Amino acid sequence: MVVGADKTDTAPLFKLLSSVCDPEIPVLTLQDLGVLRDISIAGDEVNVTITPTYSGCPAVEVMQEDIKTTLADAGYQHVTVQQSLSPAWTTDWMSDAGREKLRAYGIAPPARQAESSSIQCPQCGSGDVKRISEFGSTACKALYQCQDKNCREPFDYFKCI
Repeated sequence: MVVGADKTDTAPLFKLLSSVCDPEIPVLTLQDLGVLRDISIAGDEVNVTITPTYSGCPAVEVMQEDIKTTLADAGYQHVTVQQSLSPAWTTDWMSDAGREKLRAYGIAPPARQAESSSIQCPQCGSGDVKRISEFGSTACKALYQCQDKNCREPFDYFKCI
């Protein structure tokens, strides 16, 4: 534990972890994704709870190590990272900033469940798109192609869950 740190205030820990990026989509932080769910402190122990985007997400181990390393570098030596699969992660937990980062990176962001589910090309904004494959570069994305005659670019779409 960092000397002089308030043992009940987790805001500094959330701030430290705000720099931890998703290993598969490095323009997003775990906070952007809504994967970072909770932090608690008990004595010298820090417990971080994450909810992976998929229960079998291959990036979870890297996320856990990145969290532990970030906190260890800041002086927190006793860190546990646990997964919580209930409630299941949903794209509604993604931040608006995260959605914009996805779009700027060339990945069509998911709509919120309460919004229209039309997919737009992140390159040109056209809604005239076609799904090429249910699976994109990772399990949480699908592969689409813009059908606009001036674009025709392929792109990943972050699936709504």
